[in-house]
Amino acid sequence: MQAIGDDMPDEKPIKKDEWAVVLDFLQHGHYGMERSQPVAQVIGEDYFSLLEVIVREDAQLKLEGRVYIGDGKRDVVKYIRGRIEPRELTAAAKDELPNIIDKIVRGRPQRFVDFFNRSGPLTTRMHSMELLPGIGRKHLWAIIEARKERPFESFEDIKKRVPLLPDPEKLIVRRVLAELDGSDRYRIFTLKLDSERRERGRERRERF
Repeated sequence: MQAIGDDMPDEKPIKKDEWAVVLDFLQHGHYGMERSQPVAQVIGEDYFSLLEVIVREDAQLKLEGRVYIGDGKRDVVKYIRGRIEPRELTAAAKDELPNIIDKIVRGRPQRFVDFFNRSGPLTTRMHSMELLPGIGRKHLWAIIEARKERPFESFEDIKKRVPLLPDPEKLIVRRVLAELDGSDRYRIFTLKLDSERRERGRERRERF
């Protein structure tokens, strides 16, 4: 687990998740913790940050439930213990992860539809849309030509106007999973570790 400190310099506006979805809830914590206390493994709704949070003793969480992790008053989360990597997720959390990411994507479609509308080249030889699994040059040019006519309005609009394209929601989910696993150096939808440490730099295991 990556401990989170508060000694990072303020350089740019800090990106941070305000809300998260519960992947697993352990009422008595897990092996390796200094003392028994309720802990949850969660994923952020904006940047898909995988975090472990300490929960108030009187709180009861449900899988797939939303919890507030922002700067304001938190009713459920006591403090953020730190960022975790996918390999540190519990078996239950690993099972839930693809499904939860899918629900986040489908629940906030405009952000991802905007990616199809606005994404540009990464290099002279690669377009950022080619980072989506299953997107080749043929798909890429079909998307570019379609969005030149008018911007896409929804996932259904993308499917209708680019019929040969695999399910765009599933492409996004697969890409998010690949970024979380660290299997690609490019990040479209998630934060790199250094960015996320800065994101939570204001917290050094403080308790509310």
